[in-house]
Amino acid sequence: MSQDSQHTPGPRSTDLRTSAEPAAGAAPHGAPHTGPVPPPEPAAEPEAVRRPAGNAESSRANRGWWDRNADEYQREHGDFLGDDRFVWCPEGLDEAEAGLLGEVAGRDVLEIGAGAAQCSRWLAARGARPVALDLSHRQLQHALRIGGGVPLVEADAGALPFRDGSFDLACSAYGALPFVADQVGVMREVHRVLRPGGRWVFSVTHPIRWAFPDEPGPEGLSVAASYFDRTPYVEQDEDGEPVYVEHHRTLGDRVRDVVAGGFRLVDLVEPEWPEWNSQEWGGWSPLRGHLIPGTVVFVCERA
Repeated sequence: MSQDSQHTPGPRSTDLRTSAEPAAGAAPHGAPHTGPVPPPEPAAEPEAVRRPAGNAESSRANRGWWDRNADEYQREHGDFLGDDRFVWCPEGLDEAEAGLLGEVAGRDVLEIGAGAAQCSRWLAARGARPVALDLSHRQLQHALRIGGGVPLVEADAGALPFRDGSFDLACSAYGALPFVADQVGVMREVHRVLRPGGRWVFSVTHPIRWAFPDEPGPEGLSVAASYFDRTPYVEQDEDGEPVYVEHHRTLGDRVRDVVAGGFRLVDLVEPEWPEWNSQEWGGWSPLRGHLIPGTVVFVCERA
């Protein structure tokens, strides 16, 4: 499960090997050390604002954010996600039990916003032929670290580098969609690469959460903003450049996006918080999860 974003230069497959970089504070090649190197100035905390942000800004910001934060994300959540488990959300809804994709054996499956490709590994173990796509180079390096032989593609979900009708199924567990300005564009791309009758299942933050503070404790239970305010959430640096962008859609907006993309909505799943799950994940927690939904999963079929 990965919250991923799109990059503007266009889709590309990639060799994920990286060259060695000098350690922080090291002198340039051939330059003598003349004394102690002072530590770098700490980066200023980004400012959180609500303001418009288009595709290009969102893509640049989110690709950079995930490349910088992939290591921490995998350290913090890797045990919960596992190496080859298909988890739809912080609530812990597992595809092995939910069966939202239907039969996967023998199917060509595209995972969008795959992160370290945990879901794709689960699919491969059950006889599917998955392809794991993500924008973040660093997230895909974690997929290589874990291994498993799943094909990896670094590409933009808004410009999928596949022929029409290449896949039977497509899925995304918190990948790509929360971070893309042009939601319908992504839907149409997924529709294009699916075969007739193909299923498209994706999970995102439940839209009602946008009215509440993103806090796991009691302070996250009081409405603090308008549910109907679609202005993107942006974290920007001291020069006003966005370093993280997330886009809000109401529940009705998302249903209309699905239909505009050429899909039929088969089911809408709002996972309840299970008793076994005691973890906090950002604003997700047992306290909030027992009172308000945190995730919504859309189960769609290509019309």
